[in-house]
Amino acid sequence: MLWACILLPQLALDTVLRGRDDADSPLVVLSGPAQRRVLQAVNAAAAQLGLRAGQTLTAARALAEGFTCVEVEAARIEQVEQLLAAWAYRFSAQVSLHYPRAVLLEVGSSLQLFGPWPRFEARLREELKALGLRHRIVLASNPVAARMLANGHDGLASTCPEQTRELLANMPLDRIGLPVEAAQALARMGLRRLGEMLALPRDTLARRFPATVQLHVDRLLGLRSQGLDFYQPPDRFESRLELNFDVQSHQALLFPLRRLINDLAAFLAGRDCGVQSFELHLEHVEVADTVLRVGLLAAEREAALLFELARGRLEPLRIPAPVRNLRLLADDLPPFVPQHRALFDPRAQQAQPWEQLRERLRARLGEGSVTGLYAVADHRPEQAWLAEERRAATPLPVLPGSRPGWLLAQPQALPEGGLHWLGQAERIESGWWDGGDVRRDYYRIETREGLRGWAYRDLAEPGHLWLHGWFA
Repeated sequence: MLWACILLPQLALDTVLRGRDDADSPLVVLSGPAQRRVLQAVNAAAAQLGLRAGQTLTAARALAEGFTCVEVEAARIEQVEQLLAAWAYRFSAQVSLHYPRAVLLEVGSSLQLFGPWPRFEARLREELKALGLRHRIVLASNPVAARMLANGHDGLASTCPEQTRELLANMPLDRIGLPVEAAQALARMGLRRLGEMLALPRDTLARRFPATVQLHVDRLLGLRSQGLDFYQPPDRFESRLELNFDVQSHQALLFPLRRLINDLAAFLAGRDCGVQSFELHLEHVEVADTVLRVGLLAAEREAALLFELARGRLEPLRIPAPVRNLRLLADDLPPFVPQHRALFDPRAQQAQPWEQLRERLRARLGEGSVTGLYAVADHRPEQAWLAEERRAATPLPVLPGSRPGWLLAQPQALPEGGLHWLGQAERIESGWWDGGDVRRDYYRIETREGLRGWAYRDLAEPGHLWLHGWFA
């Protein structure tokens, strides 16, 4: 087995930056009690002002001004970790959040699907960058070794236990996860690296240190297995972004909305499903939430399409009060069936599938503007089809060209002067069982202007000619 560890060294800061569109402005993340606030992390712009992690807030304000202070709740960090686990689940069925700020995944069984490790690693890094998360990635023969090697390396790949042990032997003792007291005691003995510790007799170390120290070293070397709780994807998606300021314009909501949609798309890809409908909650301070519901005719999971649909619903909306937070909920997650395409698709790159065009039209024109047609076994033309959104469209059971493409909602009286009659009459008698009995003779006609229509005479009330539709 091969285990990859994705370490997130700046998870608290990245959690904040993912929801902000002003990442270039100085920003610091605070931690500690109210009496002594400490800078937990700083972004690049704040570092240029001389601010460093570990400084007190008082010292930072004495050095510089004009930086933004934010606090990150543990719930928000856990939310990002859960999102990362859902994203990693698409690459491996064995994903664990055993260690904080890190994701472990077994990738040995995935290399045949995603290619050799260098290509697989490049894909992981590209998608993590799109998620807005800085990271280190290390490959090792067991999960504990992968996690500890990530403390001092990035991009390291060890594919066999012997190589993993050689790399671990050069690791400093204070970077391999030993208890602080044990690492300090070993340092006082003059030991600096794991290889020096392993050179000592095992029974001597067992007498000097607790059993947990030797157990951790055995797991690190792969001599004992580490029990891991594997991630199971939930049946619904829920994510919330705190804006930290009141937003009153649609334009200012687009950046956090895009981040939420990207997180939803990553979740759907990891769970190998699509979304049929989702809700966007605009949370206000003094009034009830504004709920924006987005429904789709078919399951989708492409981030760009979902964002455009949500944006199309959001822009016409009148926001009743300033928005403080955004929350996205999705629990209608049916299986996703990709569209079948030919190996050599002749369509132009600018062309798009009908399913995506249909959703874009509904987003722009309204929910009821674009619907599907469902055929009904009925000879009466007005009863032979139904417009339904959810049900898949079915072919109408008629011969091509025998029915007009445009059927009028109500038949119109048609003067017979100047008409040219094409072919014989077609009689339709049906509907006696539901009270809508019809007895009609239908004709194909052509007007003086060259337009071809479909008209009938009502046998129950003979006399008038009624236009019922137009042919293309």
